[in-house]
Amino acid sequence: MKKEDLTEVARRLVAPNKGVLAADESTPTIKKRFEKIQVESNEENRRVYRQMLFTTPGLSEFISGVILFEETLRQETDDGVLFPELLNSQRILSGIKVDKGTKPLEGDLGEKVTEGLDGLRSRLEEYRELGASFTKWRAVIKIGRKIPSSKCINVNVQSLARFAALSQESGLVPIVEPEILMDGDHSIERCEEVTRETLEALFGALYINKVSLEGICLKPNMVLSGYGCS
Repeated sequence: MKKEDLTEVARRLVAPNKGVLAADESTPTIKKRFEKIQVESNEENRRVYRQMLFTTPGLSEFISGVILFEETLRQETDDGVLFPELLNSQRILSGIKVDKGTKPLEGDLGEKVTEGLDGLRSRLEEYRELGASFTKWRAVIKIGRKIPSSKCINVNVQSLARFAALSQESGLVPIVEPEILMDGDHSIERCEEVTRETLEALFGALYINKVSLEGICLKPNMVLSGYGCS
C-alpha cells in the first residue's frame, strides 16, 4: 500500500464523531464476561456475540473501525460472510491486535515487555489477505519506586516501532499504544514526566525505523495521577 493510502486509512479511523470499537477480547477475558451472564464461552457463542455487535443497525454512523481478535477475523455470519467483509460493506475498517501480551522484563523491578515480533511479518500478510486494514500493539509502562527504568521504556518503544514498520510494509495502518498505567500512588506531575519521556523515546524509535507518521494512529494514555495518589 502506498503512503497516501496508509494516510487515508488513518484519517478514516479518526473520522469526526466516530470511534474505534475494541472487540478483541482474548478468550480468557471474554470467558469471564460470559460467566457473569451464565453463557458458555465456546467458539459458536463468541461468534454469535460478535455477529450481534457487527449487525447493529446504524453502526457505521458512529464506528469507523473494529479491532478484532484473531479468531474473530476468520469467523463468518450465519449467511457465510466473513466478518471483515461484513464490516467493509458498511465502510467500517477491520483491524487486529497483533501483540502476544506482556511478559516480565528481566530484572527484579516488576516491569513488563510486550512480545509478538517473532513471525509477525508472515502473520501480517495473512491478516491483510483476510481483510484487515489496520493493526494494534500495546505496551505498558508502570510508574513506581525506581521505575520505569530506561531499559523498560527503550525495549518497549523499540518493539512498538518495529511493529509499526512491519505493519506499514504489509500495507496496514498501525495503532501505536504506549500506555502509562494508572496503578500506583504517583502524582499527575510524575505521570506527565514519564509520558513525555516515553513519547519522546517512541517517536525517536519511529524515526529511526522510517515509519511514516501520517500513516499511524497514536493511542496515548491520559495524564492523570495514580489510583492511590492522595
